[in-house]
Amino acid sequence: MGIEIQMLVWSIALGLVHLFAASTAVTRERGLKWNASARDGQSPPVRPLTGRLQRAQANFMETFPFFAAAVLAVVVTQRQDGLTALAAQLYFWARVVYLPLYAAGVPYVRSLVWLASLVGIVLLAWSLCPGG
Repeated sequence: MGIEIQMLVWSIALGLVHLFAASTAVTRERGLKWNASARDGQSPPVRPLTGRLQRAQANFMETFPFFAAAVLAVVVTQRQDGLTALAAQLYFWARVVYLPLYAAGVPYVRSLVWLASLVGIVLLAWSLCPGG
């Protein structure tokens, strides 16, 4: 199994970490009864940390489909090389760093880390271009 697929599998695991971190924080605040309910009506606002975890999860879910599609396209077209391996690792490790930065409310650096993950996606896509 190539490093690109390994990073895809680890990114799936990271997505689950995002999901469980956000859902656990919300359940801790609102309780199991709320969690099991239909959640009809207006919910009270969440605390800042919980809100940041929810937004970090949403942000991960916005980028992950592009990463997954790019990795699968690279593998299917057999375009793996050193650059695609680096690009996949760049995306994954940037996303690992992004979660605690967002949870802690760190500005600017968090945005740079997000940009690094985007560069990973762009490099994967670039490798699919003729001459890329």
